[in-house]
Amino acid sequence: MNKKKALPIIVVLVVMLSLALSGCTSPDNSASGSQGASNGQTVIKFMHLWPEGSSNAQYTIVNKIIQDYEKQHPDIKIQTEILGNDQYREKLKVLASSNELPDVGMTWSDGFLKPYVEGQLFTPLDDVIDANLKDNFIPGVKESYAIDGKTYGMPLELNISYIFYNKELFKKYNLQVPKTYSEFKNIVKTLNDNGVIPAAVGNKEGWPGSFWFMYLADRIGGPTLLTDVIHGKRSFDDPAIVKAAEEVQSLVDMNTFEKGNSGLSNDEAKGYFMNEQAAMFLTATWELPNYTTSPDVPQAFKDKIGYFKFPLYEGGKGTDINSYVGGPGVGLFVAENSEVKEQAKDFAAFLVKEWGDKSVTDAGVIPATKVDTAGKKLDPMYVEILKDLSSASNVTTYFDTQASPNVAELHHDLIAALFGKQITPQQFVQQTAAALAEESN
Repeated sequence: MNKKKALPIIVVLVVMLSLALSGCTSPDNSASGSQGASNGQTVIKFMHLWPEGSSNAQYTIVNKIIQDYEKQHPDIKIQTEILGNDQYREKLKVLASSNELPDVGMTWSDGFLKPYVEGQLFTPLDDVIDANLKDNFIPGVKESYAIDGKTYGMPLELNISYIFYNKELFKKYNLQVPKTYSEFKNIVKTLNDNGVIPAAVGNKEGWPGSFWFMYLADRIGGPTLLTDVIHGKRSFDDPAIVKAAEEVQSLVDMNTFEKGNSGLSNDEAKGYFMNEQAAMFLTATWELPNYTTSPDVPQAFKDKIGYFKFPLYEGGKGTDINSYVGGPGVGLFVAENSEVKEQAKDFAAFLVKEWGDKSVTDAGVIPATKVDTAGKKLDPMYVEILKDLSSASNVTTYFDTQASPNVAELHHDLIAALFGKQITPQQFVQQTAAALAEESN
């Protein structure tokens, strides 16, 4: 994230803190199309990426919002299709290629959004935002969904990434939260020596492993390194990026991760952490419900989970542990060629507005809209993370979100190959640098 975007987000998170401290396809598949169901209702097709199994808290909230909207609008039926993250990305590309996007769907910001806008697939949403959500968004977040002065997505969430860990396992082996990378590697060695998988990661789709790479790039090369690459100020074959890739393979060589991680999805790898087979899991705050509010997770497990900031790399240029990888999460788009565009815009605005309050109280995730949390009972971990955000020195938007979809897809493939040691660090940076250079020509 460039400074123009990052600074407003960080500043306003202080406001969030002050507010906090002051107080699978869905079952509904009967509709035949957007023109109307058999009973004469207008149908809005909505596709999202929070399945009941892996994202129960988010799924439940969205389901409730849909039910409320349908009660208030008996002439409208919301037809949902629900896919996991990676399946969702793939289907969105397929639907876009044939100009058959759902009326409402989920998108990411920045580079992900751009080709859809350039292809005239997403419609501008400024009119419905001004009418329903004018002052609701945290400053700087909505702007990540804007191109040439028009807003093409309504953000739902903010994310920040941490290493979550099992406090009981740490205590059992006399381990302390690491502040430096050397201390972290000592933890990895101790856990390995005692037959415990140090950290879980699923690299079948590449993006989970990118979290490790992005943080190492931040800590070694400084907090603006990857954003500078996106904006052409530095090259991806920068020595700090090569070093970060080398450190990724060093972690692999140390048996930091579960065997066969390159063949596992994020959800499969997460199971190692949730079942207490792995001691650590580097992920984003979208996982907070599993550690705080989810009724499907035993309280005994939640009580064992803590988190820490990615350690500092000795001799690196990233000297502030309060520099994070994160940024805006998913937002909602409305298809430009939707036959029910105005109704779709209204539903999308309703969902975003309702999500803001419910996501805090019912899921414990950080919304992209301002929420007065005074008087609300919040999990201590949630409050601590809001405190962290209020003192954040930098939040770098995920590299694959800043990049174009083509570069992001290549990045995911190369990360998987890097973790699988199918390519060298030099090949990793050279192939990415070539793709970025080709795109800029």
